Amino acid sequence: MKFEIWVWNSLSFKSRISNLESQINIKIMAEVITMPRLSDTMTEGKVSKWHKKVGDTVKEGDVLAEIETDKAVQDFESEFNGTLLYIGTEEGSNSPVDSVLAIIWNAGEDISGLVSAGNSAPQTEEKKEEVAVSAPEVSAVSAEIPAGVEVITMPRLSDTMTEGKVAKWHKNVGDDVKEGDILAEIETDKAVQDFESEFKGTLLYQGVSEGNATNVDEILAIIGPAGTDVSAIVAGGGKVAAPVATEAPKAEAVTTVTVPVSTTTSTGGRINISPLAKKMASEKGIDISTVKGSGDNGRIVKKDIENYQPSAAPVQQTAAVSTSVASAPAAQVAMNFVAGETTETVNSQVRNIIAKRLSESKFTAPHYYLMVEINMDKAIEARKELNSLPDTKVSFNDMVIKATALALRKHPQVNSSWAGDKIIHHGNINVGVAVAIPDGLVVPVLKNADYMNYNQISASVKDMASRAKSKGLKANEMEGSTFSISNLGMFGIETFTSIINQPNSCILSVGAIIEKPVVKNGQIVVGNTMKLSLACDHRVVDGATGAQFLQTLKTYLESPLTMLL
Repeated sequence: MKFEIWVWNSLSFKSRISNLESQINIKIMAEVITMPRLSDTMTEGKVSKWHKKVGDTVKEGDVLAEIETDKAVQDFESEFNGTLLYIGTEEGSNSPVDSVLAIIWNAGEDISGLVSAGNSAPQTEEKKEEVAVSAPEVSAVSAEIPAGVEVITMPRLSDTMTEGKVAKWHKNVGDDVKEGDILAEIETDKAVQDFESEFKGTLLYQGVSEGNATNVDEILAIIGPAGTDVSAIVAGGGKVAAPVATEAPKAEAVTTVTVPVSTTTSTGGRINISPLAKKMASEKGIDISTVKGSGDNGRIVKKDIENYQPSAAPVQQTAAVSTSVASAPAAQVAMNFVAGETTETVNSQVRNIIAKRLSESKFTAPHYYLMVEINMDKAIEARKELNSLPDTKVSFNDMVIKATALALRKHPQVNSSWAGDKIIHHGNINVGVAVAIPDGLVVPVLKNADYMNYNQISASVKDMASRAKSKGLKANEMEGSTFSISNLGMFGIETFTSIINQPNSCILSVGAIIEKPVVKNGQIVVGNTMKLSLACDHRVVDGATGAQFLQTLKTYLESPLTMLL
């Protein structure tokens, strides 16, 4: 394709055209890496640590840097081969999404024109010259933090977490700490989790006492050589001095680190997965423990997530749990009434967050409610036949979950979320099941519930409900739901409405099965009925759509054989 451009005879304009041509040629050959958007809410990223320095050879898959987002610290891998010629964001500094992060090209190439054209941050000509010729290294050595000392901050253990409470310390000041040792139990807005150390040394400082909370990224602990004075570090809030450019060889950098919770398998081993694959798995609602990696040393990579087949995924087998789902869930801690005595109970971290989230949901999402009555006679018969089979124990709640998952397939609009200027239609059906605990309510999630059979649903729900009551659920087991179910039928509640569990657009409320007179074939007979209530976000689900979904669900439950079609 050929273009002709007619211009005035201007030396200045010709010079600009020449410079533009030069820059275009450079861009074709060089790889300009910009600050990636690692989460939906990310607007800028902070480079916690560079794993490569200017002049180093880079291969595809090499970790370039650790980038701290608004949610976590993630390894950032290179997708290109070449030499690292330019670093656009120094260690400890922030830069906006899509700004120049690094440039990879052939060793010795002049990139000064590319830097000036692509980097939006103001730079001096002197600095451009240094990048093109001497390529000075960046050191993040702090004058405040001694070598070997690690500052551990309160980690962000869930997407909604803003602060964490130390429920219990497993190590005291002065204790030796090894990599993998449990430092503390941290209570988030969703669960209590063991927090492991990724460093070894002596615990020099505890930033939060037991029973108290602190904000995410505030000092949690300091680990280092025994006897090290950390008073200056504590006074400075654990901050590292600003990076300084120097041509001297790079010293060993000691940085403030937010330790992410390591993903582990069911056997306690670490799962080897690339950051991109992990992000894709989270978005798709895939349990990474069920994915077989094809990369080096069994590492899970992008193509493994893309080629993942839920139906072929092994479902984790769990031991039988004596506690039945149909039994009464744990309610709030019982209080003894004492006449004339007024007492107070300090809210737990979980209850405070529950209150905040439910208020946000109720007053931001325009709720409306649809109700339907289900004839459960055939469902009762089907359950009896199923439970007559060996090693089978199916509850009515399991049947509701199965029917709901299949109904969501036929009505994908109900399996959607409001996202401000768009509606997200989820490609996976992940059903959250509300479980009452003494501190409030948690919602463990059945990933890809539409691919699960009754036995798999039953085992998974029993396992997660049991661990929820003992605060043993992991954060990733309570994230990624696309639809929620709340069942109060075991309390004899016939009908009720629920508040939508954001970012879901709907929640189904399940009442008790009631024996009462019904009209069948013109005759009054005794029947078994159950009432369902669907709370919908009117921004996403219109009334007709919600009604059609309930009709499909009614058909499945009143004629269980239709779920086999």
